[in-house]
Amino acid sequence: MQIQELLNEGLKREFKVVVTADDLSKRLDTILADFGANSRIKGFRPGKAPLSLLKKMHGERAMGQVISEAVQETSQKVFEEKNLRPATRPEVELGDYADGKDLEFTIKAEILPQIDISGFKAPKLERWVAEIADADVDTVLERIAGQQKTYKAAAKTAKAAEGDAVVIDYVGRVDGVEFDGGKGEGFQLELGSGMFIPGFEEQLVGSKAGQEVLVKVTFPTQYHAEKLAGKEAEFTVTVNEVKKPADAKVDEDLAKNLGFEDLAGLKESVKGQLEGDNNRLTRAKLKRSLLDALADDWTFDVPAGMVDMEFNAIWEQIKRDSIASGEAKPEEFEGLTEPKDKEEAAEFRSIAERRVRLGLLLSEIGVKNEIQVTNEEVNRRMIEEARRFPGQEAQVFEFFRKNEDARAQLRAPIFEEKVVDFIIEQADLKDKKVTREALETAVREGEEEDENPKAKKAPAKKAPAKKAAPKKEAAAEEAAAEEAPAKKAPAKKPAAKKAAAKKAE
Repeated sequence: MQIQELLNEGLKREFKVVVTADDLSKRLDTILADFGANSRIKGFRPGKAPLSLLKKMHGERAMGQVISEAVQETSQKVFEEKNLRPATRPEVELGDYADGKDLEFTIKAEILPQIDISGFKAPKLERWVAEIADADVDTVLERIAGQQKTYKAAAKTAKAAEGDAVVIDYVGRVDGVEFDGGKGEGFQLELGSGMFIPGFEEQLVGSKAGQEVLVKVTFPTQYHAEKLAGKEAEFTVTVNEVKKPADAKVDEDLAKNLGFEDLAGLKESVKGQLEGDNNRLTRAKLKRSLLDALADDWTFDVPAGMVDMEFNAIWEQIKRDSIASGEAKPEEFEGLTEPKDKEEAAEFRSIAERRVRLGLLLSEIGVKNEIQVTNEEVNRRMIEEARRFPGQEAQVFEFFRKNEDARAQLRAPIFEEKVVDFIIEQADLKDKKVTREALETAVREGEEEDENPKAKKAPAKKAPAKKAAPKKEAAAEEAAAEEAPAKKAPAKKPAAKKAAAKKAE
């Protein structure tokens, strides 16, 4: 094999490679011998057919394999001998080849930069810390109490309004005939909850205890019970009682309803969750500060091909987000490989370059310090991914088992987090006390910029307060949700609404 360097410019490399005819001939004989040993040729015992006959029968196919293997092997040797690491898949251009002649081809590639981290020192960092105040706990408790809806009986003359609950008996009929699941007694229905099909609850607004109401509705065309889909129905509804929402109270009864021994236990649980949330926010802000510091301190050339791929990923994400949010229509992006605004395109490319540079730097630090990702850690991430697809866990595991690239995508963020932790452990940290709101805002703005660089141009919107309810509260809510289907509601909406609500959480 002969190697001639044609280009050495920055991170770009180009080589001319020559594989001699003699080398190709030896490779061809080896492959033909394998063909002869593993195939039956009339008149010859296995492995005894002459090469001349094998060449006549399989020569063209075998030479194709020879060239393919020679290009692959020699390309790899070129980079090994030059001690270079390709940043992306090398581009190979084959020249004209004639039987019995040398094979010539060129290799074009971008290489990974040599990053000297021998003098690496973790930067000084400010760690934002938010303490848990009693007021923070009280706010969460009030929110929890507000979500535990209770009702108290109203006066018999009281008219039901939206947000009230009515206790009803009902009988449903289609074409004058009762249908399965259309009858119930003592069912408590919150008006405005959307539990029943459109138009049902609205017709009970203004009703009083003891009143009989004839409710006329039409089942949705996509209703889960096909026999009822699109059908008009009448429900004879007897209103037994009207109930008004009770004021939410943070007391011992609330704690016991949520499965705690007393209010002190509920408060301790809430405080523990808030502390856990704060720790995660502190870590996220600290990581962002670290990456900003590294980006400021380290500059080196990065492969243009890697930047292009990252830029394309950013642009595709922006397009998806814009379409999903309703800001733009798909046709507005047709034929656009980058933003029309040149300044915006330049900014996105700068962000892509920063991401690539930081990725290469963290990778080099991790490799040089022998930071490893264990199979156990990857398996745990696989389990987390599988849980996102209930009922399809086995298929998810099989996908990752057969797909090395997919496993690599799981391993990469684990590796990055371990490298970040390694650097933070060496960093000179100075704590800064801040409010939880300030910490949340800083982390949210960083996340928005990472997920969609376009968000950097718009002022950050204040996010709704996050629920920090204890696990026992979640369990209590799940138990309540499971109890409801036991009551025979005739005209419930399909489960899509519940799924959407779960996604929103």
